[in-house]
Amino acid sequence: MTDNKIPVILDGNSFKYEIEAVCKLFFHTARFDFSNDFEKLNSDSYILASVIWDNGLFVLAEIRLNGDVPEKKIMALPLTAKENVIEHELCRLIYHILCKKTGTKSPWGLMTGIRPVKKVIELIEQGLSKDEIEKKLTEHFELSQKKFNLAYETAVNQLPILESIDKSAVSLYVSIPFCPTRCSYCSFVSHSMDSAIKLIPQYINALCRELEIIGKIVKETGTKIDTIYFGGGTPTSISAGDIQKIMQTVENNFDLDNIREYSFEAGRPDTITEEKLCVIKSFGASRISVNPQTLNDDVLRVIGRKHSGEDAIKAFELARKIGFDNINTDLIAGLPTESAESFRNTLDRIAELTPESITVHTLTVKRSADLFETGCKNMSNPASEMVDYSIEKLMSLGYLPYYMYRQKNTVDNLENVGYAKKGYESQYNIFIMDETQTILGAGCASSTKLVYPDRKINRIHNYKFPYEYINRFEQLMQKKKEIAECLKKIKSTPQK
Repeated sequence: MTDNKIPVILDGNSFKYEIEAVCKLFFHTARFDFSNDFEKLNSDSYILASVIWDNGLFVLAEIRLNGDVPEKKIMALPLTAKENVIEHELCRLIYHILCKKTGTKSPWGLMTGIRPVKKVIELIEQGLSKDEIEKKLTEHFELSQKKFNLAYETAVNQLPILESIDKSAVSLYVSIPFCPTRCSYCSFVSHSMDSAIKLIPQYINALCRELEIIGKIVKETGTKIDTIYFGGGTPTSISAGDIQKIMQTVENNFDLDNIREYSFEAGRPDTITEEKLCVIKSFGASRISVNPQTLNDDVLRVIGRKHSGEDAIKAFELARKIGFDNINTDLIAGLPTESAESFRNTLDRIAELTPESITVHTLTVKRSADLFETGCKNMSNPASEMVDYSIEKLMSLGYLPYYMYRQKNTVDNLENVGYAKKGYESQYNIFIMDETQTILGAGCASSTKLVYPDRKINRIHNYKFPYEYINRFEQLMQKKKEIAECLKKIKSTPQK
């Protein structure tokens, strides 16, 4: 069922985006065929979503799955109901029918957005108490008590950092979109070293040139750099010399004297060497990530990793030896063939290393990932049990949830959460989720997020593929004019 194209008939509305988001809570890897063709009501499976103006205002949902008996729900709404209310109540009918027909219920209820914590923060800032916020969100979105508590706790831990944001400053993201191999679950635009090695010298030259151009804009507008984040891909896929060239370019073109955080995603253990770590540290990066995802060697082989769990532990210990005192580790709950016991073993062993932060992702089956071909099989695993264990375990050890985001097609409709010891929260991660500070992106597949003084946000996307980024570089640089205009407006507007 979940691998088939399901007809969705929209009658009297155009609520495609949100209806699809609700349907995907139940059919993660399905495709949907949206139309207003009532002939499709003769199909073995269909979803009918209607808004009816006939002696009143009504929303109606009717669903049939695999030839079963269609189930219908209808609700009357006030004639004065706004469009967002009509959309929400129609989605609620669809949600309730699908809960009954599939026997499953999303722990986040009807909350389909990627930033649940942002909703909590908005209500805190309106002066509502925890009980009032809980009542409002659980009634409106039907999210579980457990997920409300997690979102609220994350919001409380985030607020002091959000209050310290310098909105006149910007953060810098540097993309190195290469990996030794492509993991089966990966949906990022990253490229294996085998296929991209010939492009790397040209790519690095172009990236350094872009950094010079951005640096000039930042200097001319008198803009302060707040945080820097090197991501990918796996930035340590390239040589120590290439890392040095890029970090030297950053140092030469930006004032780093007052930055509050400099992060480098070292990433996969099989790419981490003492020489690379020493270069990273020498240029001022103080926070790094070592990302094993799991310490189970059998699971690592299944997802296409070449390193072992022991390699990950050695990479972490090497980073400590060199002097890094702010290390994050990434884990993924719900990887193919991973058992709940195996995940617990991984988390316990990682916790024994006492990293300053641990990020627990949940497996997401994206269409562009190799894993999508067997997507349905991967949606039935003990991810929920793994995530529940991580919350209890990490919080008992003093790790606090400080940022969270959700994605479509995530196993069990779960979430990704960053946990950190007090004072070791990644400010960049919070800024990118809260969308209150401009982030300048450099490199292939990066994006610049311009946050104007009136809170309007505009995104400027770089080309996704290295050859495109290299060959169309001059054309791409024309987009930088808007960055300068935005930074001038930020600079000239008094900050609250």
